[in-house]
Amino acid sequence: MHLSVILPCYREATNLPGMLARLQKVLEQIDGDKEIIAVDDGSPDNTYDVLKSLQPRYKDLHIVRFARNFGKEAALTCGLNRAKGDAVVMLDADLQHPPETILEMLEKWKAGDKMVYALRRNRDGDGILRRLWTKAFYRLFKTISELELPEGAGDFRLLDKQVVAAINSLPEKNRFMKGLMTWVGFKSGFVHFDAAERAGGVSSWSFKNLFMLAINGLTAFSNVPLRVWSLFGFLISTIATVYACYLVVRTWIYGVDMPGFPSLMCGILFMGGIQLISLGVIGEYIGRIFTEVKGRPIYIVAEGD
Repeated sequence: MHLSVILPCYREATNLPGMLARLQKVLEQIDGDKEIIAVDDGSPDNTYDVLKSLQPRYKDLHIVRFARNFGKEAALTCGLNRAKGDAVVMLDADLQHPPETILEMLEKWKAGDKMVYALRRNRDGDGILRRLWTKAFYRLFKTISELELPEGAGDFRLLDKQVVAAINSLPEKNRFMKGLMTWVGFKSGFVHFDAAERAGGVSSWSFKNLFMLAINGLTAFSNVPLRVWSLFGFLISTIATVYACYLVVRTWIYGVDMPGFPSLMCGILFMGGIQLISLGVIGEYIGRIFTEVKGRPIYIVAEGD
């Protein structure tokens, strides 16, 4: 058996020594060939220098350095492109994903599961706003797309080489990896783990990052937002037509003129707001098309083993 482990790294200089030490102890319990692919996603700190200093201790460690920060989805894509294992595990380098869980994941894989999700039992380390946002996103994604993301599933998972090959064959540049991994299908299993506090440093994820990731995920796997505005436009048009008929009939029968300016202004502002929102939704999809047709690479490697 050949096992590949992918570590996306961004500002992880303080966490890498502890992560690699724990990961190495786990890998020593596994027979066969192993490789660790650490992808430095253009970290502004000395993440790359720390990785290079640790490389002599870990003969299976391979390091890739991006030319700039391309994002975690790009780092995961790079790791999958380079992985040679029969099974590939992805986990964060901040020690919130315990490496010891890999042993349990491998048992599931050997039993026949092609993909093994690691589900968090708790989100105590997250703020209440982030927990609410995450729960809302999973429910909305399930509602408007044809896919069901297991709630509590992040990027920590094991993929069979057949799943990896299927994901690597997908040509799209805007990549929402959780969705792509679910979209390709295959038999899936689950293990559970308790997420630890971040070992060191400060998380690079902000509410803005989470919001943009959610928008990317929703627009990548559903055209429901476009259809919603079509239906909403039809509803508004119907209401406007009925109201116009009411005014005509009222004026014709009772001779009562309706004061127009306030209602006219409200109607114009309301419809203007609706049009701007709908244009924004359309713009998101056009932006995705624009990104795809440019054909730029998902990432650029500055240095790599």
